[in-house]
Amino acid sequence: MQKAWFIGAVAVLAIGAGVLFMTERPLTVTVVEPEPDVALRIYGLGTVEARVLTRVGFEVSATLLSLSADAGDRVAKGQVLGALHQGEQEARVARAHAAVAASHANQAKAEASVVRARAILAQRETANLRLLELSRQEAASLQRAEEAQRDEDVARADVAVAEAERDVIRAQAADAAAALQLEETLLAHHRLFAPFDAVIVARHAETGAVVRAGDPIFTLIDPATIWIQAYIDEERAGQLALGQPGTIRLRSQPAGEFHGTIARIGLESDRVNEERRVWLTCTDCPAEMFLGEQAEVRILTGTRASALMVPEEAISGFDGFQGQVWTVQDGRLVRAQLTFGARDDRGRIEVTGGLPEGAQIVANPPQGADEGRLARIGDTP
Repeated sequence: MQKAWFIGAVAVLAIGAGVLFMTERPLTVTVVEPEPDVALRIYGLGTVEARVLTRVGFEVSATLLSLSADAGDRVAKGQVLGALHQGEQEARVARAHAAVAASHANQAKAEASVVRARAILAQRETANLRLLELSRQEAASLQRAEEAQRDEDVARADVAVAEAERDVIRAQAADAAAALQLEETLLAHHRLFAPFDAVIVARHAETGAVVRAGDPIFTLIDPATIWIQAYIDEERAGQLALGQPGTIRLRSQPAGEFHGTIARIGLESDRVNEERRVWLTCTDCPAEMFLGEQAEVRILTGTRASALMVPEEAISGFDGFQGQVWTVQDGRLVRAQLTFGARDDRGRIEVTGGLPEGAQIVANPPQGADEGRLARIGDTP
């Protein structure tokens, strides 16, 4: 009986010793060390885009007669890209030319009528003056003088009518000229011109198709306006500013690193993904870029001469400004409430305040961490 009691006591002591060893043995932890020359970068994922992208088409409807460019071609401003069947419009232009010629003839006729009416008026004025003088000398009857005055008034009215008819015909001539200009403009719209020096991204129609006004025929980009559109998490977007430099990696060239700067920051965030858009110009990107290609960007938002950078997984209860971390103080684990600032692209956050004197932040809290637990600092990876 005593032997059994003894064995049980030994077992209890062994278990207690094991528990004490497991709970009180020092935990080996790694701590965050101050780093010199810390570059604060923000990571974003985006695509290659063009700031100037235009879908061009004809301003009138007709059958597509020819296309002189294809996807991948470089075209110069003003270069003809395609033409529509224009026989019907050419007939309208010829008809407008005939109307202009007729208006010119009518205008010449009206001018001649005005000259004739003025000549008759001058004749009647002379005759009226002569008869008026003779009637005063009683060499002509008063009736003849009155008839001469009437003839002069009629001639003056004829001049007014002729001048009015001339003005009407002039207006009709201006209308005919404007109609001709309209028809010639519509005829010019049967050809499609490049609006700027461009690269053709896509061709949307083929010869023989009936196209409507406004239908896209080509998609053009200005190759000088290629840039990278990237999406940045809203939690990090507050550090962004125009002109900040960034590095760019294209999916098709993962070994290459290109450089750019922020040219635009979107004023509206994505309400679903909670991301903000930024656009980076590229100073040394390849001459040939492909729209829609995936790109990774890392934007330099600042540098620190020295900083404590804590991995995000080491922070609990983080609200974007404050959070708790495990620290080693006098050889034991202690929870501490710290404040944080800028982030980098390696998932780390800068400590800005709250760290007790002499305390060191645990970089990777181990299992079994508890308040007051003995801790031993291991080698920093």
